[in-house]
Amino acid sequence: MSTFGDILQNIGEFGTFQKLIICALSFPNIILGFVFACVFFTQSDPERHCNTDWILKADANLTWEEQLNLTVPREHNASFSRCRMFVPVDWDIGTIREHGLNKTTVCQNGWVYMDTTYEATIITDFDLVCERANLLQVAQTVMMSGILLGCLLFGPFAESFGRKRAAQIPVVVVLVFTVTSALSPNYLLFLLSQFLMGLGYGGFRLNGIILATEWIGTSKRSWGTCATQLCGGIGQAILAGLIYVVRSWRVAQFITAALLALIAIYIWFLPESARWLLERGKTEEAKDLLIKVASINKRRFSDSLLEKIALKDPEKKSNMVMLIQSPVLRKYFFVILFTWFSLNVAYYCISFNVGNFGLDIFLTQLIFGLTEIPVHLICVWQLEAIGRRVSLISTILVGGVLCILILVFIGGNPVAVTILATSGRFVTNWAASICNIYVQELFPTSCRQTASGLGSISSRAGGLIAPLVNMLAIYHWSLSIVSFSGLLLVSGGLCFMLPETRGIELPDSFDQAESNRNKKATKKESNSNIIHIESSRL
Repeated sequence: MSTFGDILQNIGEFGTFQKLIICALSFPNIILGFVFACVFFTQSDPERHCNTDWILKADANLTWEEQLNLTVPREHNASFSRCRMFVPVDWDIGTIREHGLNKTTVCQNGWVYMDTTYEATIITDFDLVCERANLLQVAQTVMMSGILLGCLLFGPFAESFGRKRAAQIPVVVVLVFTVTSALSPNYLLFLLSQFLMGLGYGGFRLNGIILATEWIGTSKRSWGTCATQLCGGIGQAILAGLIYVVRSWRVAQFITAALLALIAIYIWFLPESARWLLERGKTEEAKDLLIKVASINKRRFSDSLLEKIALKDPEKKSNMVMLIQSPVLRKYFFVILFTWFSLNVAYYCISFNVGNFGLDIFLTQLIFGLTEIPVHLICVWQLEAIGRRVSLISTILVGGVLCILILVFIGGNPVAVTILATSGRFVTNWAASICNIYVQELFPTSCRQTASGLGSISSRAGGLIAPLVNMLAIYHWSLSIVSFSGLLLVSGGLCFMLPETRGIELPDSFDQAESNRNKKATKKESNSNIIHIESSRL
């Protein structure tokens, strides 16, 4: 009986078709990163004062300085208040000048912003300052909530309706709600649009990787995930240049939508996963698709393999209950969940603080993106050279140490802080790429998408609470750094319980998935027996 690995060897494990589908599914990640522009590129405390144009009714010829002196109170350091104003009165300008105003209140008609880095941000458009300042973290959390729900919905969706549809529909969702975000007249509609945009983002990131990986043979499987992450890094670098030129979050959203429209057109013609088709018993449809792939790769599909595929009965549908009931797979599953969660907490805690490291925000963002490009190229080599287990453990522990070292330099050396934060960010992103590959190699086809979906949900839950972890700095500046660094170090220790999966075919059944842990041990026992026999002969 043929396995899908045998079929891929016959039609080409990494031929023209696989390279095309990797490019098609990886390219959107360059553009998808742009949707974070509105929550990344902000000034949390822009120079401002309350809008006090009410006094111009009394005297339209007041200078800007006179208007501020008459209507805005001063702080203890003699600067004008950013969050308070004098209560408006119905007096003539002479009375106001003679008696002055004493009673203060919060800003009643919005703010006037000055010397801002950007033409417009969600902070200046929706006045997320003073008592509303924490609403920026709310926007970040709402987006991450949408990404989490997208993983939750589109994971099981892909098991029932296929990998292709589960990758195509989210792109359209992101496109539609990127436009509505840009057009949002108020903060509530913006939050709703961000939530639904995040839902589509999470769905595509999850299913695009799975669809690409299931078409690639064992020797090149790491490319399915690393190419996606590589394009994400390129997108982050381009994003810095885009915002540097545009400086308006609404214009950036429209540019993103225009590029997504092109992707939404071509992605509708992607093929389904033949592995999923065979697992669902759609043998004839899988046959036709495999013949086409063999033709694109300039290979000939063996008739004997066609017969063996036809003889193969569709596997009885399994679910997550069986995974949880397996002591071996359950252990792997919860280790992966916690590890992915910890990595995303650290990644987004650093990302959401991009403007707080002391260097220029555009330069920092550019460094963030550029450093991710070589690391994912190295990741491909590393995974094949030293394996998944050692790669994951080493990257997580190194990332934890780099993040904890930020405590030594923060507040005094912005260059050192930026270097450590950048290094910690790309190492955790590196580890997340390995998790993406690991979760697919540990679990069988019948629940691989669901397991990947739940793993991705766990990672998005980490992104969801990252803004809340950053808010711990209100109580002490070191608490957030200690929290996400500690999570990395603990998860790195737990990963010692995972098996090595390098060079092992993707399991199609629970028995195959459980037996993967014994292959290395069996090999050691075999070598031990050989040594024992040779010793006996001597």
